[in-house]
Amino acid sequence: MKQAFNPKNKDLLININGELYHRDVAGISPFDSAVQGGDAVWEGLRLYEGRIFKLIPHLNRLRDSAMAMAFAEIPSQDLIIDEISKTLAANRMTDGVHIRLTLSRGVKYTSGMDTRLNTQGPTLIVLAEHKPPVYDKSGIRLITSGIRRIPPDCVDQNIHSCNLINSILAKIQANAAGADDALMLDYQGYVAETNATHVFIVQDGVVMTSDTGSCPEGITRATVLEICADSGIRHEVKNLSLAEVYRADEMFCTGTMGELAPVIELDGRQIGGGATGSMSLRLSELFQERTRREGYQVVDFASAG
Repeated sequence: MKQAFNPKNKDLLININGELYHRDVAGISPFDSAVQGGDAVWEGLRLYEGRIFKLIPHLNRLRDSAMAMAFAEIPSQDLIIDEISKTLAANRMTDGVHIRLTLSRGVKYTSGMDTRLNTQGPTLIVLAEHKPPVYDKSGIRLITSGIRRIPPDCVDQNIHSCNLINSILAKIQANAAGADDALMLDYQGYVAETNATHVFIVQDGVVMTSDTGSCPEGITRATVLEICADSGIRHEVKNLSLAEVYRADEMFCTGTMGELAPVIELDGRQIGGGATGSMSLRLSELFQERTRREGYQVVDFASAG
């Protein structure tokens, strides 16, 4: 599944440290830490009718990741929200937008790994694109990757960093196999997540997902668990084996980029008869109800157009 170019994004304005640049000329220094070593953190946000869903939890995760990486300076939430609003207003965006928020350690005065070479403060990038949920709602196909998710005693995956080579290698395998994405296991052989999303299965009416020992604490994942608790849906966080997934009644992925997306095939095996299950549909509808009524107002949707 390759995303097609959206012509509405042809003349995007990108926000870099408060300055707006056309997408064709926007850029950061080759001395920036994001370029030097992937030394940056990021969040994906989605805009619904002028509101960003779960904005504060996303910004909290951005701050927590930057703190874990010992950034000397982290912009305030108010500053980041102001820059997001400015970027959306400049691009006349109010709905159906995905925002990639990146915070790097900033520019070094000479090339190198040493963080003491950073003396100019962080680099904040706000990239907003016209982008609906990217996954096919009729169902996606996965393979199990041979690339394992990194354990926390190597690199804690709850640090939401821009060093994504682990995921990229798994995605390359999925592409080569003609699948949409790759399911990744931890070093014990249990399900972690896909290369881009968290994973849920449904068995006998119980919604189950893996713990976050080898994957980030997803915002959409947490929302689905909240919905289950609020709606009286039985749910469980546990180690999931591949055998459990293969025989599941239903399977779906969660993430800001694609919301909830059913999985109908894994490693050539049909999941749930190869169709979207009733629980997946119910949770997707309950999630959409939340996005229609919740969120942090960042632009005026009522006056759009």
